[in-house]
Amino acid sequence: MKTKKSPVRLAAAAAASLLACLALTATAAAQDIKARTLKFAFSLAQDHPLGQGAQKFADLVAEKSGGKMKVSIYANAVLGGDPQNLSAVRGGTLDFTSMATGLLAGIDKRFMVFDLPFLFNDAQEAYAVSDGAVGQRLLDGLADHGLIGLGIWDLGFRNMTNSKRPISTVQDFQGLKIRVIAAPVYIDMFKSLGANPVPMTFGEVYGALESRAIDGQDNPVGVIQSAKFAEVQKYLSLTRHIYTGMPFLMSKKTWDGMTQTERQIILDAAAEAKVQERKISQAREAVAIDELRKVMQVNKPTPEEIGRLRDAVKPVVDKFAGEIGPDVMQQAASELSTLRAKH
Repeated sequence: MKTKKSPVRLAAAAAASLLACLALTATAAAQDIKARTLKFAFSLAQDHPLGQGAQKFADLVAEKSGGKMKVSIYANAVLGGDPQNLSAVRGGTLDFTSMATGLLAGIDKRFMVFDLPFLFNDAQEAYAVSDGAVGQRLLDGLADHGLIGLGIWDLGFRNMTNSKRPISTVQDFQGLKIRVIAAPVYIDMFKSLGANPVPMTFGEVYGALESRAIDGQDNPVGVIQSAKFAEVQKYLSLTRHIYTGMPFLMSKKTWDGMTQTERQIILDAAAEAKVQERKISQAREAVAIDELRKVMQVNKPTPEEIGRLRDAVKPVVDKFAGEIGPDVMQQAASELSTLRAKH
């Protein structure tokens, strides 16, 4: 005759069984995580919001992997400029990098949608397109080029610095030698404004400004501050002419060599780090402008002058909209109009 087990004993047995299953699952997951040291290189300074976002990502990867996966950070272009980093990530000798959307246009012209002058009114609009269908579609397409797109981080709205004069009108651009990202949209935009664009990697910019090989450059204020451009530039003009997102890129070769558990750690850490990096970037912008006012002459063009700048570069927008393609342009316009209708 079998004796009935008490409810307490049954519950205890069930709990023990569950704990054993959880322990086995945890052990299996742990076995799915190999000891790895991954390299993350970029051109900006370690104390820039992107550098801080990279550190956040590294911390999260270590935490989520129980210390097995480590991410080593190489800031300030110490492993090479953006073209070298992009080539290394595609080739599998570098695991992660981040760079401006404009630089990915050489791989996929559709990325130029993010660099169209005066497309976004504020960061929230830029984030909506970056995180929406357009951004995901373009990031997914990078797999064909040896890359895994892990989201688009925030660099911010670009502003002008130069050593000659404040920029308030279209005429103020005339004849200025301006360093630009080596991307067609940037080159054509500055040509249309009467400036002389000089493509150059970021690591070379400070020296070129210092030697007066170029008169000025454009970047978000956080970059202008962390790169110490105020030491070699007198004027800062808050034109906010292009928004720059920074796709966070991973080598597909590294990704393909990972287990599903490891991939999930990377995805989760990247998603959390993106949110954190954007918050830091937004907070830094207002502070940076106030601090730069102490060491540079800062001006802001009137809304009327911004309208004239917008008109001056419209042919550039129209030209590159054709290269980007009507489907991506319509999708971006639809996302923006939906967002604007809510406000």
